[in-house]
Amino acid sequence: MSTVLLRRANQHLLGIETLSALDIRQILARARILRDAPEQVHGVMAGVPVITLFYESSTRTRVSFEMAAQKLGASTISISASSSSVTKGESLWDTGRTLASMDPGVIIIRHSSPGAPQLLAEAMESVGNGAAVVNAGDGAHEHPTQALLDALTLLDRLDSLEGRTIGIIGDIAHSRVARSNLFLLRKLGARVLLGGPRSLVPKTLEPLGARIVRDVDEIIEVADAVMMLRVQFERMQGPPAFPSLSDYTRTYGLTAARARRMPPQAFVMHPGPMNRGIEIDPEVADGPTSVVAHQVRNGVAARMAVLERAMDVDGWSSSKDL
Repeated sequence: MSTVLLRRANQHLLGIETLSALDIRQILARARILRDAPEQVHGVMAGVPVITLFYESSTRTRVSFEMAAQKLGASTISISASSSSVTKGESLWDTGRTLASMDPGVIIIRHSSPGAPQLLAEAMESVGNGAAVVNAGDGAHEHPTQALLDALTLLDRLDSLEGRTIGIIGDIAHSRVARSNLFLLRKLGARVLLGGPRSLVPKTLEPLGARIVRDVDEIIEVADAVMMLRVQFERMQGPPAFPSLSDYTRTYGLTAARARRMPPQAFVMHPGPMNRGIEIDPEVADGPTSVVAHQVRNGVAARMAVLERAMDVDGWSSSKDL
């Protein structure tokens, strides 16, 4: 390898909740360097096998992780649950122990169960393998790299999150993106306003540091940035969460008329995938206030920084804070 790779005990990225503000700033600073100074991107992970282990569908996250790994020189192996021994009844614990025996450098996992990345890390450590585990989304728990790329996007426009107001509107109850963003934004000093129907924005989220505002127009009129989330029908059980889709769009969707009430410098975010015409109008999603495409571009840089951190590439964390 072109750079000495030092392994450490805390190399996993299982969530934002356990990171310090300094950890977050270092990752973001390195991501910005990797994005803006491509001449500094070298094959620091040459020869390192990186496995993407996805038990749920993905486009943006999976592709950007694989692109990030390849830009750093790593070799990528993609495993889907549908084409693995999971279909034969193999547990995640046994899958982890099996993969650990092949000595990968990093395993990136997406799973429908909260805590699956932690279980995978424990399974690998049980056979003495030091590979890093990176959480690419576990149920409705966390999606740490999405929060990191979102923060990078916010800081490209706002310079600092201290004292800023960020609105998150939609299906908060089922959203790992919302949780990771809430943890990160609070750690960096932002005020977070959550909006949506009572069935999808439970009061139990307030102890995490957010303020719930039922009238989304109040959020839109004061927020520096508004993040819209789709309704995750696939995670819902029981009676409908709201009367109808048209009612949801009328009350909580970011329509073109509603978007015109945003402050002059405010902008719109969405982690994707979008349900156009439900939580966000196409005119807004593709309009001048939207930074959705910029979020996607920042995803590769943020995940490159996360992979460097996972392998503890020598000197990566010496970057100056944002």
